[in-house]
Amino acid sequence: MATLRLGDIAPDFEQESSAGKIRFHEFLGDSWGVLFSHPADFTPVCTTELGYTAKLADEFAKRGVKVIAVSVDGNDSHKEWIADINDTQKTTVNFPILADEDRKVSELYDMIHPNASTTVTVRSVFIIDPAKKVRLTITYPASTGRNFNEILRVIDSLQLTDSHSVATPVNWEDGQDVIIVPSLKDPEVIKQKFPKGYTEVRPYLRITPQPNK
Repeated sequence: MATLRLGDIAPDFEQESSAGKIRFHEFLGDSWGVLFSHPADFTPVCTTELGYTAKLADEFAKRGVKVIAVSVDGNDSHKEWIADINDTQKTTVNFPILADEDRKVSELYDMIHPNASTTVTVRSVFIIDPAKKVRLTITYPASTGRNFNEILRVIDSLQLTDSHSVATPVNWEDGQDVIIVPSLKDPEVIKQKFPKGYTEVRPYLRITPQPNK
């Protein structure tokens, strides 16, 4: 099975979901996307993850991101599980959960790792940009819940670095200083792009305030 790498086009698919039939690329439209998998319905860690993701609806929306989950269970199970999530997590699940009973999506995105489990998906995360390119992949074991604040942080970084000639340093969060990319060397261009100035720690390490703040 081919491995999806950064920069690859995210495979398109058509699959049933808790919100009806989904054509993935059509669903994404011009938005960014987060596709993330769950080992099974009615599992405790997944329940907390989906609940927290629902609570982040406004955060994803203001970044122009559509969220979609996938589980190998069916829609009847999904609907019962969503009611359980809403009740236990005090929220309202407001995004589709793919009913991947035939493993179509799980196999396209290499979400089943046989040495971990032959029947359920690991906790995969894919961030996909408006050009349908895969921009981030993270794989967690089934026993470890994901950090969705980190997923938002990476989206902030990707969107910022796509529009400015910068990279984000270790532990960066939105609003903090960034790094001017080493390939940018013309002093006049740097002055134009970064009117707030910068600190040159080394010729290759130049720190500047975040451009859009």
